[in-house]
Amino acid sequence: MQRRWLFWLQLGFTLLVCAFLIVPVILSVLAGVTENFFFGVKSGLTLRWVGEVWGLYADTIYLSLLIAVACLAVTLLIGVPAAYVLARMGGRLSRLIEETIVLPVAVPGLAIALALIIMYGGYRDFRASWLFILVGHVLYTLPFMVRSVLAVLSSMNFRELEEGAASLGASFWHRLWTIVIPNAKQGILAGSLMVVTLSVGEFNLTWMLHTPVTKTLPVGLADSYASMRLEIASAYTLVFFVMIVPLLIAMQMASRDNRPKKVAEEDLPELRRQQT
Repeated sequence: MQRRWLFWLQLGFTLLVCAFLIVPVILSVLAGVTENFFFGVKSGLTLRWVGEVWGLYADTIYLSLLIAVACLAVTLLIGVPAAYVLARMGGRLSRLIEETIVLPVAVPGLAIALALIIMYGGYRDFRASWLFILVGHVLYTLPFMVRSVLAVLSSMNFRELEEGAASLGASFWHRLWTIVIPNAKQGILAGSLMVVTLSVGEFNLTWMLHTPVTKTLPVGLADSYASMRLEIASAYTLVFFVMIVPLLIAMQMASRDNRPKKVAEEDLPELRRQQT
């Protein structure tokens, strides 16, 4: 009886937390498809505000996607080999390098942006291009890729697999593509999920680095909230969700472990009976 009450209490608390998080999002989305937010749904539903958002801020959406994809490509090229080297090294030096890579996460985005401006702000063409924002996003998201891949590699004894393949004549690149990367797949996908979502939604660092012609989606969202009607700003939020949610679902599905699950001991008799 006591366990039953405990279950319902936990369930009620969980639903309350979910409502606290989800209800504001639902209200914001509804504001973006109603004629007048102050009169609510009874004022009528419309996609006019979404159309205005697309007309005003379509370039910010395309730029955000471009930067996110480019950021993912760069972090994959740098982060996966770096995690592999750190996993093979081990020891204090490896941990020191890992903590150094993770350091940008502990530094405020505005401070990173200011450092980039001081160092590279004199190069006008570079400063005015979206590549300048890309550098900041790579610095900010690279630790998540390295940590995700390193955690997976550290949880398995891939060195023995490599040594076995090497003893059979496999080259380094063959071992990398057929042993290391397939076994690190879950970490790579998890890191990719973090990199893309953080890049698309990053505001602090981007706000400091952007120019009038390199606005990203979060910067455009802040601009719409500051200078447009509430309905337009809410419609912009709706566009953001339409972009990011399918991406999250797709990457979560891709990151599922498709390896055969271990058979529980109590299921063995039933499996033997079926085989006979």
